[in-house]
Amino acid sequence: MAVIVIGGQSRSVGKTSVVAGLIAALPEFRWAAFKITQYGHGICSRDGSACDCASADHAWAISEENNRSGDSDTSRFLQAGAHRVWWVRTEQGRLAEAIPSIRRKLEDAENAILESNSIVKFIRPDLYLTVFDPANADFKKSAQEFLDRADAVILHRKESQPDMPLKAAKGKPIFYIDPPRYLNADVVAFVRGKLPTAIVK
Repeated sequence: MAVIVIGGQSRSVGKTSVVAGLIAALPEFRWAAFKITQYGHGICSRDGSACDCASADHAWAISEENNRSGDSDTSRFLQAGAHRVWWVRTEQGRLAEAIPSIRRKLEDAENAILESNSIVKFIRPDLYLTVFDPANADFKKSAQEFLDRADAVILHRKESQPDMPLKAAKGKPIFYIDPPRYLNADVVAFVRGKLPTAIVK
């Protein structure tokens, strides 16, 4: 099986759009898709308010997405054509506790694509891509920690590119995107070229 991880420097840089785009562009892989959300003590890391991404026991939870409306990130994965979709929620620093369950679901998958940075600490993907937006000053610790493992960088095209993401990604392939298009033919071709067709069932 193939395992792809899509990470990024921060929230709202297009990770979900890249995952959904790859699912739609490579349907023959019959993807199992995972979105991993880490939060702190009932506070959503997305907007700083209390929300239902905190599981009841404040540790971790995994649920399967069945809604194809496209109203949520995981629903977008289904809408894009994923075979199965899982939403993993963990308290900050406790992703390790969810790993055995994630591994079991990976074992049942034909091929898998995961939206996360921190998962790279626990599994070795066949391909790890990271998304950067120069207009976003935030640079998550997990993105910094694992950037050296990235196979390529997907970079928002700006008139003036800052040094930070380019220096950190020195020597890696860089693919420029123009949001709201978060994926292009070059990225798809790169991914396809890294994943032998022999793994497709």
